[in-house]
Amino acid sequence: MLIGYFLLSFLIVGLDQWVKSAIVSAIPLGESYPVLTNVFSLTYLQNTGAAWSIFEGKLAFFTVITFVAVAAILYFMVKNRGGHVLLMVGFSLILAGALGNFIDRIRLGYVVDMFQLDFIQFPIFNVADMSLCIGVACLFIYTFFEERLKGTHND
Repeated sequence: MLIGYFLLSFLIVGLDQWVKSAIVSAIPLGESYPVLTNVFSLTYLQNTGAAWSIFEGKLAFFTVITFVAVAAILYFMVKNRGGHVLLMVGFSLILAGALGNFIDRIRLGYVVDMFQLDFIQFPIFNVADMSLCIGVACLFIYTFFEERLKGTHND
């Protein structure tokens, strides 16, 4: 079943790269197009940092962090193969998010971001960012409810 979780990661990385490619070809850099007025826009942004542009221009830092994170996630995925589905999906989503943004950083020198929430002050983000956040949430939920989840069906 471990291969299925790697396939999930691969599919999300593919979706992330496809959406980024579509945005780059459809929207001029820095332009914003409302999808739902005052709620959600598509905005093409090139980000050399992380959320809120922290560590801007630190490609070496992000490269090292990504290698460490990917190695750790792969280790935990293999070690916990056959583990609870929520745990494994969390690992898969984090892996996909890390790789999706890493591909941009290596290929382009920046990350392509496009989803903007207009109703709050929040960083513009992409599919890889969503995958990372949802993956961390899965791991948090699993950890918080681990004892209750141990008795549930795995895979």
